[in-house]
Amino acid sequence: SLVLLSAVVAAVALCRRLARRRLRARPRLLGWVLEMLSTFQVCACTRELSLLGGAEPRPHTALTLTYGFAVLHGLTLPGSSCNPCGALQPRAARGGARADGALRIAAQFAAAALARPFMRALWSLRLAEPHAAALAQGCGSPMQTSELQAFCIEMLFTVVFQLAVLRAESVSPKYRVHLLALLITMLVYAGGNLTGAIFNPALAFSLHADCFYEKFLSYSLVYWIAPALGKFLLLYVF
Repeated sequence: SLVLLSAVVAAVALCRRLARRRLRARPRLLGWVLEMLSTFQVCACTRELSLLGGAEPRPHTALTLTYGFAVLHGLTLPGSSCNPCGALQPRAARGGARADGALRIAAQFAAAALARPFMRALWSLRLAEPHAAALAQGCGSPMQTSELQAFCIEMLFTVVFQLAVLRAESVSPKYRVHLLALLITMLVYAGGNLTGAIFNPALAFSLHADCFYEKFLSYSLVYWIAPALGKFLLLYVF
């Protein structure tokens, strides 16, 4: 699994480098492509990591992998939010074009949708033991509490994380990556057993698309509307 994850990160890094070289004269298109590639990496890696969450010792292995890959994403994907809530932040706060934010969100959801069949195709090769079971899995619901409590948790985690992103803008990048990775790990530890602690609408769709198909209203409220509401509350307060 770790070799597979390394290959995904390396492939995305190569694609990002080629995109910068080919689209240097079209900065807006370059931004959308980089956002799509970055979100694809986050979704693909998280789907693979979700298979390793039950590895012993629990929960130490899962939390260590969460922190490690959060740092890796922060180092290899600079300038990309990989989160629809974060994609609107600079434009809402600084008066940028709404259309650009909407297109970035569309790119993120397109990448989230693409990561799902891509990883299933890799799992069909059965390179690791958990892959066969993952192929047969349907709606593996992460919601282990009431809808109201899950809604509040995802909204609160979005506020906490997006506030940390805002406050960390003045911190040196080499420290900011570790601070945000530590916060993500803490949130996963605090709420992962209740909602999965996703606080990212695109990632939630990539991880649990089957659940959105079967229980669309419930999952859209918890994993789409709650983070969006948390972000709007944060923008209103600031």
